Amino acid sequence: MRVLGIDPGTVRMGYGLVEADPQPIAENYGVVAIPRSMPLENRLYQLYTHVLNLISVLRPTAIAVEDPFVGKGERRFVGPAIAVGQAQTVVLIGAAGQGIPVFHYTPAQVKLCVTDYGAASKEQMRQTIAATLRLPEAPEPDAADALSVSLCHLVQAQAAAALGRAISPGSER
Repeated sequence: MRVLGIDPGTVRMGYGLVEADPQPIAENYGVVAIPRSMPLENRLYQLYTHVLNLISVLRPTAIAVEDPFVGKGERRFVGPAIAVGQAQTVVLIGAAGQGIPVFHYTPAQVKLCVTDYGAASKEQMRQTIAATLRLPEAPEPDAADALSVSLCHLVQAQAAAALGRAISPGSER
C-alpha cells in the first residue's frame, strides 16, 4: 500500500508518500509553497496541478487527508478552516479524477495514532515521525503533518485488515 498524505493549505501544502514494506518507509515528502500574494483562485489552481502531478509521479494507492481544525466556539478559526477546506477540496477533486480513494482524519486522530497521545505538540509529532520512518532529521512541520496522516492511514488499514474488515473511503469522518 502506497499512501499519499496531504496536509492541505492554500499557501503551504505538505505532502508525504509512505509505503508499507512491511515496515513503513517515507518514499517522498515535501511542501508545495504558493505565494500568498497570488489571488486565491490562482493558488487553488496551482495546488490542483501539483496534486495531479504528485499523483502521476508518486502513484499512490490511497490518499489520506487531514481535515481542518475548527476550535469549538472560537470564531477566529473559521476563516483559516475555510481556506484549508478549499485546499482540501482541490485534493478531493484531483483524487476523484484519478480514481484514487480518499480517507479523512482529524488532527486528534492522527496525533493519537502516531504518538498515542491526542494532544501531542507539533515538535513531538515531528520527532516521532522522524524516528518511526527512520529519517535522518525531522521534516519541516507541513511535510511532517502529511507523513503523519499517511502513517495514520497505514496503521488504520492494517488494524482493520487484522480484524478482517475494510476501511471505506470517507468513513473516518
